[in-house]
Amino acid sequence: MTELMRRMLRSPQGALGLVLVGLILLVVIVGPLLAPYNPETFAPLQRYKAPSAQFLLGTDQYGRDILSRLLFGARATVLLAVIATAMGTLAGALIGTTSAYLGGRSDEFIMRTVDAVLSIPSLLMALLIVTLLGKSSLNALLAIAIAFTPGMARVTRSVALTVRKQDYVNAAIARGESAGFIVWREMLPNVISPIVVEMTVRVAFAVMLFATLSFLGLGAQPPASEWGLMVAESRRFMHLSPWMILWPSLAVALVAIGFNLLGDGLRDALNPRT
Repeated sequence: MTELMRRMLRSPQGALGLVLVGLILLVVIVGPLLAPYNPETFAPLQRYKAPSAQFLLGTDQYGRDILSRLLFGARATVLLAVIATAMGTLAGALIGTTSAYLGGRSDEFIMRTVDAVLSIPSLLMALLIVTLLGKSSLNALLAIAIAFTPGMARVTRSVALTVRKQDYVNAAIARGESAGFIVWREMLPNVISPIVVEMTVRVAFAVMLFATLSFLGLGAQPPASEWGLMVAESRRFMHLSPWMILWPSLAVALVAIGFNLLGDGLRDALNPRT
């Protein structure tokens, strides 16, 4: 782990990604404690205030402090995106590793099914699932996890095919170990590196996808302080207070950039050739 951190810090994108993601996680953990105001308290006399000493990022159409809403909304946006990505990654890794282990017609059937689902864009897949399940943050989380599963299965299988030929897998088969044991204990731990890199990059897409669903009214519902919902609510008031849409949009962009940079840094640090 120490050597991995050294390699990450030697990479400009890795170092910057660590800093950005570290700050983002800090906001997710302690953000609500740092919020100067209640994010859901209406103050009609404070509407459309520009950034000032009293309201560092200004106020929205209801007089709510934008900074407080961003700090509270970090959990609703980033945390749910990370959980959705983790669920999709785990499901995809299990499917891909199992397919590589089984081989033959089973592998062909599983991968052709995955390819068929993978042909549907992630956003469209998420929209279909949320439309079927209903509008809520939980359903959006499940939709994103399901939408990410086929891609992770494809990535995992490509690595697991090489692991399947290793001697320790053949030894486990010779010992008479069950398929579940071999997949979970022998193969899956040895395909972790590319999975972690892919998962880190996909968190950025999950944040944007979750914000998009909320923007379309299919994710978080008012009066939640989710960033995509904040953008959706403020787009009608851009001519009165452009900072209302600027700050949540910038927050989503910073999270996406941070996790993308972290993924690039991890890829370089875990590459044996570098």
